Amino acid sequence: MPNAAAVKQELSNYIFARTPLVIINTNERERVERMLREISSETMSEIWYYTDARQIRVFGRSGSDKTTDAKGDPLTFFLDKVKKSRNVTAVLGDVRRISEENLYAHQLMNLLYTARETGGTIVLVTGDPVWARIAMFGMMITLDLPDTEERIAQIEKFIGSYKGRYEIEWETNDIARAAAVLRGFSEVQIDNILSAEIAAIKALRSDRIPKLAEKKQKLYGVLGSVQYIKPSEGIETAGMENLKEWLEDRKNVFFAPEELLKEYDLKAPKGILLVGVPGCGKSLTAKLVADKWGLPLFRFDIGSVYDKWVGESEKKMREALQFIDNVSPCILWIDEIEKVLATTDSGNETGKRVLGEFLFWIQESDSKVFMVATANNVELLPYELYRKGRFSEVFFADLPGESERTAAFSQYIKRSLHQTPDEELVQKLVELSKGFSYADIETAVKNVAQDILNEISKYGAVRDLGSVRKKLIECTGDIIPISTINPDMVEKIREWGKQRARNVSSSEED
Repeated sequence: MPNAAAVKQELSNYIFARTPLVIINTNERERVERMLREISSETMSEIWYYTDARQIRVFGRSGSDKTTDAKGDPLTFFLDKVKKSRNVTAVLGDVRRISEENLYAHQLMNLLYTARETGGTIVLVTGDPVWARIAMFGMMITLDLPDTEERIAQIEKFIGSYKGRYEIEWETNDIARAAAVLRGFSEVQIDNILSAEIAAIKALRSDRIPKLAEKKQKLYGVLGSVQYIKPSEGIETAGMENLKEWLEDRKNVFFAPEELLKEYDLKAPKGILLVGVPGCGKSLTAKLVADKWGLPLFRFDIGSVYDKWVGESEKKMREALQFIDNVSPCILWIDEIEKVLATTDSGNETGKRVLGEFLFWIQESDSKVFMVATANNVELLPYELYRKGRFSEVFFADLPGESERTAAFSQYIKRSLHQTPDEELVQKLVELSKGFSYADIETAVKNVAQDILNEISKYGAVRDLGSVRKKLIECTGDIIPISTINPDMVEKIREWGKQRARNVSSSEED
């Protein structure tokens, strides 16, 4: 059952039971008003509803409203009403400060005492904390933001009102995708975002759905430890076939409606821990997933949450994780995670508490956040971080094999030098690049591009560079790869990855 329907049923039950106080914890007053009208019509009873802007409205049995003036003091108005009549249902859509003891809170308590004596029900609609002495009178209901089913229904209603007047490309799958992207928005915000999209391009296009998510980061304050990364469109990576296939399969599960996931006792994929040799595409993977899945990308600098004051590090971690929950669904990139979450059995108590907060969030959060965490030395990480259930999978990025180096050289040469290399040249470069990482290959090609740019800057054209073919072979031969610079470190990482993780590629380095 959607959250709104469950809240409506619970509210109706409390009113029928004549509970003296019902607190609806929400900032979406419009949704509560709709529930009240429906309850009034279905139960054939009057509900008296106050807001500062429109004073008193009576939702009646006929479905039409009556209005009256509270003459500036709704509590006095309702107190008089409750004294004179039994079984009155009065709703305060606007309340004053009720989180602490004050004159208004005491006046409200007088109203509640009277309502309890006369079978009345007072409903408070507020997103603020409630003073404990007030809360003890009744029950609290939390109206969450619209769930998947509600968002889909709202989008379909919006499309119905504009179809025929504007170009609407969205089909069933697009609507489900948009509903996932718009998670965390209120009904009003969803309508505003869709209206702005219609106004901007006079259409709802499938390729624009990822753009909707960009507005989410503007809703919440800036947080130093979480940085929004501007999207990179059309990212291509050589190799990584196993990882790409795995991501394509998990994408369908990630965007599945929450109700369907619950039916099969599943949760959205949590993310991947990517271990491997430096320079083999680990960090690029986060941008790749964000591009392919059409989700905003945030980089989480866990190291910046650490503070010298006791308790502040844990507090900053909780604030960061709450921010991440708010901006979901999203891709969360945590680079070199072992440098900030490595703990030992002795010392570093702050680190252990920060790790505890992080592990609890991974385990318990229902937000659709897909993590891409990278590590060069996973042995520094505590086992509980990468055991099954925390990350969906642990992948290993090895040095690229022959087929991957072939694809990488072709890709970088086309991108940086704007040429299509012949097969013989690529094969020569592949032979020269045994033991290279992707970063080594990119550096070799871009060194040639820099030389070309220098020639053009000096002479207005390429004069003494010689053939690009010759220069590529020279620059590739000049590179000292990471496997030569630090062979022990590379071999240690490769040995761990081959035994304990799933290879991102279908081929191994020769």
